[in-house]
Amino acid sequence: MTAQSLIAFNLILMAALASPGAAFLMSVKTSVGAGRAAGIATGLGLSLAAVCWTVAAFLGLEAVFKVFPWAFNAIKIAGALYLIWIAIQTWRNARKPLPDVNVPNGRAILSGLLVNFGNPKSMLFAAALLVVVFPQGLTAPNMALILANHFTPEVLFYTTCAVTLSSAPARAGYLRAKPIFDRIAALALGGFGLKLLTGK
Repeated sequence: MTAQSLIAFNLILMAALASPGAAFLMSVKTSVGAGRAAGIATGLGLSLAAVCWTVAAFLGLEAVFKVFPWAFNAIKIAGALYLIWIAIQTWRNARKPLPDVNVPNGRAILSGLLVNFGNPKSMLFAAALLVVVFPQGLTAPNMALILANHFTPEVLFYTTCAVTLSSAPARAGYLRAKPIFDRIAALALGGFGLKLLTGK
């Protein structure tokens, strides 16, 4: 494994994190709605789940999914239904005032875990990335370094989002346009869920 491999891994990872997706929308919604601590905790859950999928890729879970496609489909359907449920709740509450909610850190971490665990395509992405970027025959220390390298940028990214979006100006802006933002988020989350269900 070379430094160039790690740099390539980080560049692709940052591009994936910055692209709008269910995880990013979950981070934004929690940070603005429930505050900085909940946003950071949600990001921690998202990051832990992403790293777990990378561990699964190292362990060859992709091969297991090929042998037992029903397992992949079961995880995918459960994740899709969870995203659709979040989308429905977000849409229904779009016009309601934003209450001052206190989301326990444990629940926020669990929400982040569920969102990223509900998308087994994250594991396929990790498997493809590992095959393309890194050589075969990685040692255990190499794998540990890759996992730490994966976890750290994810946590830093979501923490930065939480700190930025939980600020008073961001919250005030969100409150002014809450019905629009919430319905955009609901449509996006519902779209991701439907995409998982249809496999397209």
